[in-house]
Amino acid sequence: MPPPLSNLRFAVVCSSNMNRSMEAHAFLSKKGFSVKSFGTGDKVKLPGTALDKPNVYEFTTTYDEIYKDLQAKDKSYYTQNGLLHMLDRNRRIKPCPERIQVSTDQFDIIITCEERVYDQLIEYFETRTPVDNAPVHVINVDIQDNHEEATIGAFMICELATLLSKSKDVDNEIDYILHEYETKCNRPLLHCLLFY
Repeated sequence: MPPPLSNLRFAVVCSSNMNRSMEAHAFLSKKGFSVKSFGTGDKVKLPGTALDKPNVYEFTTTYDEIYKDLQAKDKSYYTQNGLLHMLDRNRRIKPCPERIQVSTDQFDIIITCEERVYDQLIEYFETRTPVDNAPVHVINVDIQDNHEEATIGAFMICELATLLSKSKDVDNEIDYILHEYETKCNRPLLHCLLFY
């Protein structure tokens, strides 16, 4: 494994800690970043065989249990739509999906994968009492929730993490870095500073 590019601690967050955050988690960790991934939802939701019948799990359900459940329900369907492949990747990274709201870890940079998740994260920080006032930059990069976009999103998040890691003073340079990156990737970013 390559040495970490910096001492920045990253978190990547989507709704269910299944697709976008896990793809970025896998990619960043291969590149040597200190990274964890999370979801913000109340439950883990995955597409079912019908639009009105999603597969819903608790966050304490392991990726392996979800894999076996979907395999038992309809192996061919869930292989074809890529969910079993995604879950197989996930279970090699960590045991189960995690909610950021119950994590005791602190991060320097949290990257969310959709505006709704960004808003949920801000709401969560607003309900808690800061303990040690350690700053955390929260950045949103909108990524559609499908396998192809998750792969593209992982590259984009890695590129952004690399730029932030190269900064000698992230707190003072982050606005400039994000502006340059936004112009280059042609996607609007959201950014705010919160405190632990």
